[in-house]
Amino acid sequence: MKTRPGGPVSAARLPSARSSRPRAAAVVAAVPAVPAVPAVPAVPALQPVSAVGSVRPRSLTAQAYERIEEMIVKLELAPGSVISEAEVSASLGIGRTPVREALQRLAREHLVLVLPQRGVLVSEIDVKRQLRLLETRREVERLVARSAARRASDAEAEQFAVLAREFAAAARSGDQVRFMRADKAFNDLSVRAARNEFAAGAMGLMHGLSRRFWFMHHRQADDTDVMATLHGQLARAIADRDEAGAAAALDALIDHTEAFTKVTVSTDY
Repeated sequence: MKTRPGGPVSAARLPSARSSRPRAAAVVAAVPAVPAVPAVPAVPALQPVSAVGSVRPRSLTAQAYERIEEMIVKLELAPGSVISEAEVSASLGIGRTPVREALQRLAREHLVLVLPQRGVLVSEIDVKRQLRLLETRREVERLVARSAARRASDAEAEQFAVLAREFAAAARSGDQVRFMRADKAFNDLSVRAARNEFAAGAMGLMHGLSRRFWFMHHRQADDTDVMATLHGQLARAIADRDEAGAAAALDALIDHTEAFTKVTVSTDY
């Protein structure tokens, strides 16, 4: 794939964890104490499920979307790099039509820009835009969390419980990729369980950008355990059908994310 000079972003090109830790530690210290995470057994890989709990086959477009989105979120495709539809298709072993459809979806989610006659540009990271996104996330996700707690089927409530255990395992191990994948599964399950297509549409436009920002900056402070624990508390509240608890857990999660965003990158607000 074609990228701008310098190639894909790697950990070596990001600020070191040592240089960011004093600022990050201040944010983590400002967040209310998170209860200790109990040891849990490893959780099997989660599969997409329908409202009745059966495994849902993934289309080629869905497979292409999931693989490209993860490459962008994990910075394997660097912000500002130009990628070719044909090269992505060849790399993934998936036809150009599913890849084109996946890229169109990613464009709607602001992770790429489709440039006629020039290819596809991976969007840059903008901190002020990220803070505006968090303002929107708080309101939309509070609605989704409360609705999911109220409307989830028994099968969905059980999968929220499974995800709570998966977040606990990620918190215990500090496994960033495991947390990131559990977060994606949690987001997808939440919008299904909420039964609100308008909120689902709004959430779909925000989560990829949020996960990419976290992957770039939160790993510098090694706060995977805090983020995973906060997500686990939210998943557990939904599994328990606790609407007020889900709303409170969502606010705690956004409070932490917003505070961290403000101090992680130097900018004026």
